[in-house]
Amino acid sequence: MSAADTPQLTVDGTVATLRLRKPAVANRLSPHDLDALRAHLETVNGDERILVLRFVAEGKYFCSGYDISSLAADSAPSSLYFGATIDLVEAARPVTIAAVQGGVYGGGTDLCLACDFRLGTPQADMFMPATRLGLHFYAGGMTRYVTRLGLDQAKRLFLTADRIGAEEMLRIGVLTELVAADQLDSRLQVLTGQLADMAPQALLGVKRHLNLIARGQIDVQQIEQAVLRSERSRDIAEGARAWKEKRKPRFTGH
Repeated sequence: MSAADTPQLTVDGTVATLRLRKPAVANRLSPHDLDALRAHLETVNGDERILVLRFVAEGKYFCSGYDISSLAADSAPSSLYFGATIDLVEAARPVTIAAVQGGVYGGGTDLCLACDFRLGTPQADMFMPATRLGLHFYAGGMTRYVTRLGLDQAKRLFLTADRIGAEEMLRIGVLTELVAADQLDSRLQVLTGQLADMAPQALLGVKRHLNLIARGQIDVQQIEQAVLRSERSRDIAEGARAWKEKRKPRFTGH
């Protein structure tokens, strides 16, 4: 394992980018890679400036999930460790975008579903081989499949291991948008800018609570407190002035 292979984090102002860099093995994630992802997520969550976190990948494939060959080693963590890492992606403080330029398989599909937006190209395809391999999937991933795609599609993909293409991924909700391959980067930049221009308190708070609501966890008291905080914020006053003056707001997160 080379340091050049591990996921790389770059930060540019309000935007962080996590790059998967193992194209020769379809960007599968080893236990060491998962450790790096966790460290990067801790860094991102600790930086209040960051509003958007993008996942991008090198090569033909986006991600082929957990390196299950590592399960043969006595010292390797269970696939539950992979699942717990993807749970951290879903719970990340910033809004997350996956730029799915190619194939995504196994736990890689769950990495996509853990992100708030999934941009894909016609070269994308996916399948979930866990059951065919004899592996029972972890709770967080099954929950994401059901809450994002619905029970019937979750059963179809888990129980048959069918491979589906980009158009079907868009139809059932694995992808939120489908763009031409040569437009993926420009669309990623536009969406990133659109999100980063939002009022931080509202953007991050609404993202968090929508994810909780999808899991049936509705904390009305916390939501009401967030509503009142936003109503007392300087940002809402700035948003109202900008709307009236027909200009772009200058939010500070306060």
